Amino acid sequence: MDYYNWTDPVDLTFFVLPLLLVLTLIAGVYAASRRLAESRDDRRLALIVTIGGAAVWLMATWINAMRGTLRLWTELTPPPFAYLVAGILLLAVAISSGSYGRRLAHGLPLWILVGIQGFRLPLEIAMHAMYERGVMPVQMSYSGRNFDIVTGATALVVAALVWKGRAGRRVVLAWNILGLALLVNIMVIAILSTPRFMFWGPRATNFFVAYPPFVWLPAVMVLAALAGHLLIFRALRRA
Repeated sequence: MDYYNWTDPVDLTFFVLPLLLVLTLIAGVYAASRRLAESRDDRRLALIVTIGGAAVWLMATWINAMRGTLRLWTELTPPPFAYLVAGILLLAVAISSGSYGRRLAHGLPLWILVGIQGFRLPLEIAMHAMYERGVMPVQMSYSGRNFDIVTGATALVVAALVWKGRAGRRVVLAWNILGLALLVNIMVIAILSTPRFMFWGPRATNFFVAYPPFVWLPAVMVLAALAGHLLIFRALRRA
């Protein structure tokens, strides 16, 4: 797992997708601030917080994975990976709440908030490839108990329908509830599959997410998916 092939499209997915999501967030903050006619100072502050916070989070998770801190599954209680999970949950709430979340939920069109979740389609394809290589346990792929590929595929369809005015609030609400449920499902499966629990046995263990760049699967992509669903709920309440 210490070897990472920079020319392998599957490996690159776990590096490129998180960076694209961060760039999307930065662009979204800028666009939303412009649409809401915020002052230049407010826009500059929001961008500084976004860029600085993202850089710190990316580096902190990468360094801890590289040093092996996140692989201390049984030596410490709670294991360091538990703090990563807690950080993901807290950041998702922070991004979607307060003035920061209001900016994104009110300043971006609903179809964009939905369409961004389409990143889960190529992610799930890459995850399945990791299972076929014997790196990821089957229960975390769509050949097992992970059905999150449905969210990624339907996000593009629902976003297009909303953009064209052929789908409204109820469709988005139903899709968002389904997507959140599927996300929670794979999050629970992934946690139960870690060496701390080994719910499906030692031969079906989720250990690869504690190595770079795969640590960005939970640290960035799960975070983006969860925060995205919460933002959509907030946008729907406004609508």
